[in-house]
Amino acid sequence: MAVSHRRHTPYLFVAPFFVLFAVFGVYPSARTAWMSLHRWDLLAGPVRFTGLDNYARLVSDPDFYNALGNTASIFVLATVPQLLAALGIAALLDRSGRGWQAVVLLPNAVPVVAVALVFTQLFGRDQGFVAWVLSWFGADPVDWQTRAWSAHLGVAIMVIWRWTGYNALLYLAAMRSVPRQLYEAAALDGASRLRMFRSITLPGIRPTLVFTVVVAAIGGLQLFAEPRLFGSGVSTAIYGGDDRQFQTLVMYLYENGFERFDAGYAATVSWVLFVLCAVLASVNALLVRGLVGRR
Repeated sequence: MAVSHRRHTPYLFVAPFFVLFAVFGVYPSARTAWMSLHRWDLLAGPVRFTGLDNYARLVSDPDFYNALGNTASIFVLATVPQLLAALGIAALLDRSGRGWQAVVLLPNAVPVVAVALVFTQLFGRDQGFVAWVLSWFGADPVDWQTRAWSAHLGVAIMVIWRWTGYNALLYLAAMRSVPRQLYEAAALDGASRLRMFRSITLPGIRPTLVFTVVVAAIGGLQLFAEPRLFGSGVSTAIYGGDDRQFQTLVMYLYENGFERFDAGYAATVSWVLFVLCAVLASVNALLVRGLVGRR
């Protein structure tokens, strides 16, 4: 009896995780996949089984491709500078400035609503701070929300400001785990700081690089709060502006699910988004492993 009890005890310890994962992970995914195969009204429930019709509709949906293009554009504008800046800040903090760790994390502690309010004021067309700075150079004010490029840039700046410090601290923690003897040996061999960074630091923090790239890829494709709040104050905010110029995939999913009550089509968008996240995260992880591994 005692032997049997000891045999089952480890399973009892790990069981809560699998129970929660099944309830909050597996079941919602399976339920969403089932909904995507139906004409499903959010309020009335399933109307009829339609098979892959929602997926066929998605393939020929121009609004979906518009949202996908907007998401990709904002992702590139926000993620690449964000991770490069975080890497540079971490390298500086690793050499000095131990008291600045809390400061760089401060933007991430600010609620996204407050961030949106501040940046909405900064990007105001006539009275905003950016318009005031542009006036010094004789430039006309920019209506940031009406054009695709300016709206994407505005949302990307919000994302960069909010997440750069968080990634910098992750890189900093990884850099401080790299053995210092490697740097001392490289210095004795006459290696420059840039060479040490490329040949010692980057390979040494490769797992953290892969983690941040994967998380940034997933977060970039799931972007919702920043563009939604960036358009606050206009009636077409959930559509990403009058011409859907900054509507992301998750905003389009929300529009179908909670504005049109077409839960079946929204579930289809969510499953395609899931596949895109998995593919992009995998490709980015392979690229980072390959690039850093060649150093």
